[in-house]
Amino acid sequence: MDASRPGYTAELRRHFADLRDGVHGNAVSRQDKELLFAKTVPLIDPYARQALTEINDDLLLGTGEILATGMRSTADGVDAIWALSWPEQRVAGVNPIMLHAFYGAGFLHPHLRGATVHDWPLNVFTEEQAAAKLSTLRQIAAADVHNLVFQRDYRIIPATKKEPRAS
Repeated sequence: MDASRPGYTAELRRHFADLRDGVHGNAVSRQDKELLFAKTVPLIDPYARQALTEINDDLLLGTGEILATGMRSTADGVDAIWALSWPEQRVAGVNPIMLHAFYGAGFLHPHLRGATVHDWPLNVFTEEQAAAKLSTLRQIAAADVHNLVFQRDYRIIPATKKEPRAS
């Protein structure tokens, strides 16, 4: 990676180069791209868990539970999900906070999304790139929290009921 370029623009450049060249990393075939995705899921796993743990600890006051599926086959390709659910969210009947890595059948390469926020490129092939993805994972999870509150109200977030107003 070019140190003079911000990480997120470097990732977008990889993404656009993949689109231009019809590849994902160096993979051309669907099978090889799925093999790369299978290597990506464990690379981003600790960072997905970290982003959700931070929200659980600070906003949900430790009341949440993280579920991770690992890579799995779906009707539309392959995916992996990390979800954070908590009692108020379940009672309100809204989806959990979700980080969803997926490689849909009609896609050139994998992407990331949340439950309510959609589609970031997922071009992660190294530990360094996975670590750099933490800020994106945090932003997806934070946007999901924000959007889930608007599906019901702020009371689904335990921290809003149990501590004084943040300064």
